[in-house]
Amino acid sequence: MENIFHSLSTYGYIVLFFYSFGGGFFALVGAGILSYAGKMDITTSIMVAFTANFIGDTALFYLARYNKSVILPYIKKHKRKLALSTIMMRKYGDKIIFFQKFIYGIKTLVPVAIGLTKYDFKKFTIYNLISAFIWALIFGLGSFYSGKYLLLTVLFIKNNIWLMPIILLILLYLLWYYMEKATKKK
Repeated sequence: MENIFHSLSTYGYIVLFFYSFGGGFFALVGAGILSYAGKMDITTSIMVAFTANFIGDTALFYLARYNKSVILPYIKKHKRKLALSTIMMRKYGDKIIFFQKFIYGIKTLVPVAIGLTKYDFKKFTIYNLISAFIWALIFGLGSFYSGKYLLLTVLFIKNNIWLMPIILLILLYLLWYYMEKATKKK
């Protein structure tokens, strides 16, 4: 996490753009914290993350829709996650375009799954535009206004470095457990 903060303060908006192209949660939170610290501008950070996230999901949708042969080899090992994305699309409909931005592990697969269906491109683009903006606002402003507490947390973890592997292992286990439960054959 500290490397992300250093990279963002050094290369700023370029790193934020490319990181947000494929998701960007941590980079946007880092940019919000750096904006709180006065090293970046929060409005610019939100707009950069929003633009990159919108372009990234639209590109995934477009690639899946018009270049299936190119994308299929890359998603073969993610068949269960892709199936979960498809089930979520059927269950939640258009709302999944919004919610996928907040679910780690499937956020890049949902636009692919939707692109493989006959879902309307214009409709996806409109929902993606709105959801990317809301996503950027929530995490950008949330991290900006929580900057003091997030910096204190990072400082605490930096001073107690032994906590980081434990926290990471717990988070990885929870993510693995969720994905196993969600993609389990019934």
